[in-house]
Amino acid sequence: MSMIGNCEGFQPVSLKQEGDDQPSETDQLSMEGDPDKHPVPRQISRQPSVTESALYPNPYHQPYISRKYFATRPGAIETAMEDLKGHIAKTSGETIQGFWLLTEIDHWNNEKERVLLVTDQTLLICKYDFIMLSCVQLQRIPLSAVYRICLGKFAFPRMSLDKRQGEGLRIYWGSPEQQSLLSRWNPWSTEMPYATFTEHPMKYTSENFLKICKLSGFTSKLVPAIQNAHKNSTGSGRGKGLMVLTEPILIETYTGLMSFIGNRNKLGYSLAHGSIGF
Repeated sequence: MSMIGNCEGFQPVSLKQEGDDQPSETDQLSMEGDPDKHPVPRQISRQPSVTESALYPNPYHQPYISRKYFATRPGAIETAMEDLKGHIAKTSGETIQGFWLLTEIDHWNNEKERVLLVTDQTLLICKYDFIMLSCVQLQRIPLSAVYRICLGKFAFPRMSLDKRQGEGLRIYWGSPEQQSLLSRWNPWSTEMPYATFTEHPMKYTSENFLKICKLSGFTSKLVPAIQNAHKNSTGSGRGKGLMVLTEPILIETYTGLMSFIGNRNKLGYSLAHGSIGF
């Protein structure tokens, strides 16, 4: 990978040969203000270049876009972590393995900003309002109930009109075949026996966000936590342990009009959408 630095420390070098009577560029610049020498060139000022790569890991990332996401504002993600820590301490007292900020993709291909927390026994999926700094909805999934994890690229039906690129992760704690037809075709259903995640769009905002928004970091903590929960589980369980598969993740949407509008306008994120005035 090539890195672009600044050229502040570079100085012009004279390539003057012996016996050459012509003044160099450096000599010409030094003639300014001396009336005995001519011609008198104008002084050339050189401004040191500053690249965005020194401030942001991604040189193509525009900082004003990241400020629109309330999760990236100072203290927002730290407040969310402290709120969830306090909730765990009051309710279960479980040992926290880590926090992540990811994007959940529901069964209708809608993007939703989520804070995920992994303990030694539970996966918590939190809908957090980064504008009001409060937890709106919290879903608790016992790790001992998770029996399959799929990693792979997103796949859609052949006739689907709203497809997405990229890769994701799907966590199963129930059988998709057992869900009702109503919940499958209800875009607001919360009874799905699985959850699908991908990386948050602001993962390149800073080094801290790069750690908590990477899907690989979340997977590396989640899989051992589930395996330990299965070992320590006293219930009957499924008796098959955890399966980690690499396969396409199917999202069964066809027209996708609602997700097209919502995802293009980032309606699933705590986002500053601008002001409207007259």
